[in-house]
Amino acid sequence: MRLGLIGLGRIGAFHAQTLADLDTVDSLVVHDADPGVTALVADRVGAQGVDSVEKLLAAGVDGVLIAAATVTHPALLLAAVDAGLPTFCEKPLAADITDAIAVAGKVAGARVQIGYPRRFDAAFLGARAAVVNGELGALHTVRSTTLDPAPPPAAYIAGSGGLFRDCSVHDFDAVRWVTGREVVEVYAVGANRGEAFFAEVGDVASASVLLTLDDATIGVVSNSRYNARGYDVRLEVHGALDSVAAGLDDGLPLRSTQPGVTFPAGPPHGFFMDRLASAFRAELAAFVDVVGGAPAPCTVDDALEVAWIAEAATLSLKEHRPVRIEEVRRVG
Repeated sequence: MRLGLIGLGRIGAFHAQTLADLDTVDSLVVHDADPGVTALVADRVGAQGVDSVEKLLAAGVDGVLIAAATVTHPALLLAAVDAGLPTFCEKPLAADITDAIAVAGKVAGARVQIGYPRRFDAAFLGARAAVVNGELGALHTVRSTTLDPAPPPAAYIAGSGGLFRDCSVHDFDAVRWVTGREVVEVYAVGANRGEAFFAEVGDVASASVLLTLDDATIGVVSNSRYNARGYDVRLEVHGALDSVAAGLDDGLPLRSTQPGVTFPAGPPHGFFMDRLASAFRAELAAFVDVVGGAPAPCTVDDALEVAWIAEAATLSLKEHRPVRIEEVRRVG
């Protein structure tokens, strides 16, 4: 199979190596807006580098992966779908909800997979199985956490769409997917005690979001760009019969103050590349199956539902009040 990869920043370069290591991928064509980056990554993974998106789409690829900046997602996704190619697109669909609605309508029916790697993490899969199998009984609380060890560069933050659209969406998707329920109301708070560039673009560096699900389960989402001990991704699901957690391994970046407790033994996870390496590999292997004709495991509709939650959280933070999803939802 021959695949094309657009965007070779931190996640794109990581995907390039993952794809090169997959036995099912025979050849790889890569492109980045920076020709030097294209040449560097192409040489490192043994790929063909091209100097335009048009050349990549015309290079005889069987499918396309989009890992470029968020603001480019709509145009790149439409170009790949218009070329008749199965497409993997990193989250989110777009930085703006209007663009997300528009692109979702235009690619309806196409083979598109959206990048939410926690759906492929073994522990998250185990939590979902426990819910689906009824092991936990009626759910009452689900907690999802994403804490980065350090913030991305200022330029990335400026084009990210904000913490809720760039980071919290992973938690929103995990809550929906693991519980099988929809979010109906959001209340968000946020603060910036870090670099000034967050406030300069109207973003926050840390936030917490309370979610009310359609069966009255309470969701709690915690995010921060500043967690110096390491990269912390966890999920807890609590029910009337039992409770489970994903992410409680020896790499958990927490230090216990309980005397005699040695867990977690460490070293802490340093970043998403090591914490979710197996999940990324499984996610891209699943896309190879999509190129072969399998249904997408995470759809454009899923991404749009998550976008509504992020939109509600953004409004809630701005206006300091709970926001119902139906208040922000609209049809393009």
